[in-house]
Amino acid sequence: MSRPPAPGSARLLDHAIWWHVYPLGAVGAPAVLEGDPAQATVEHRLPRLEAWLDEAVGLGCSGLLLGPVFASRSHGYDTLDHTRVDPRLGDEADLDHLLEQCRERGLSVLLDGVFNHVGADHPMVGDPHTSSMLKQGEDGRPASWEGHEGLVELDHGHPAVEDLVVDVMLRWLRRGIAGWRLDVAYAVPTEFWARVTARVREEFPDALFVGEVIHGDYAGFVEASGVDTVTQYMLWKAIWSSVVDTNCWELAHALGEHDALLGSFVPQTFVGNHDVTRIASKVGDDGAVVGLAVLMTVGGMPSVYYGDEHAFQGVKEERLGGDDAIRPALPDGPADLGQDGAWMLSLHRELIGLRRRHPWLARARTQVEDRTNEQLTYVSSGGDDRWLRVGITLAPTASVTVAGPDGEVFRWASGG
Repeated sequence: MSRPPAPGSARLLDHAIWWHVYPLGAVGAPAVLEGDPAQATVEHRLPRLEAWLDEAVGLGCSGLLLGPVFASRSHGYDTLDHTRVDPRLGDEADLDHLLEQCRERGLSVLLDGVFNHVGADHPMVGDPHTSSMLKQGEDGRPASWEGHEGLVELDHGHPAVEDLVVDVMLRWLRRGIAGWRLDVAYAVPTEFWARVTARVREEFPDALFVGEVIHGDYAGFVEASGVDTVTQYMLWKAIWSSVVDTNCWELAHALGEHDALLGSFVPQTFVGNHDVTRIASKVGDDGAVVGLAVLMTVGGMPSVYYGDEHAFQGVKEERLGGDDAIRPALPDGPADLGQDGAWMLSLHRELIGLRRRHPWLARARTQVEDRTNEQLTYVSSGGDDRWLRVGITLAPTASVTVAGPDGEVFRWASGG
């Protein structure tokens, strides 16, 4: 069993439903920051997100999971300054105002913390006084991360790196954020995270830490690192793969593995994010509804990636600029989207509403009752009379039913 979460992070784990936004894309920022970042003209694009906050609230979300906002050269994960807002987005006043607008609407905010690496032209790279904070390759030069020439790994055994990360986290927690998504947390030693989270919790005991972990021992990572939760990529993969292959056996197996995780922590669940092909492109609109239904009826702390609620399409490609399609610009406001995705928005509101009426689902234990290639039935239970029975059919046509102690609470069928 992992350590119990802090009271505040437990509140978020039990109740938060995040609207996940990649800000550089959503506000239409240029793909690359040209010239000297310190001299760059500040473009106040971040306030454009404020027009979408009521949409997030109306959707039923209770938090904003915000992608990279700090100064960078390109995609935001090549940080140049953790204390400065990316000039393509705006300045500190813009971010402060966005945080204020979120607070007024009861939305918690998570920021994306990129603490495994920095951009190759980060000031510390060429400074002999700070270059020791970077990992060195065999050639004595700063080591690039996973072969990405624009990213340089930090040396997490260096005390100054730990101090830097703690200082950055505290700086923005003091400005009112609820916690941090830890980018590529799996690439950083768990003992580093354990020291950092312990130090940060001395001042902010309720801070929430979400580690990005792709595969491996999720529960072991949570226990060793001190984070509250990790990204549940295994469930994500099983959802879309089961739909593509019409193979509910895979999803049934994944639900069993997912249930085991709920014995020690609440996983961060999703069917879409800034790094993967849009669910509607992966499995079609009907499959996307099936995925959403699973997301909202099993244990976890779910997030909805911006645009999925409108059935956005987008395919990730392994090339330069291959993420552009899954990180699109939003129009000035929701009214400018038109009605093409209104049906999906309605289903999101209905299923998120179901989730919010049954908050015990965050820690629900799920048992599979029946499965064939085409059909699956499972029960998510919170003890006593708190349970929901979910029936999924993939073929010949897709459908979802959800029933509880008082009868049927949700029904959807393809083409219905």
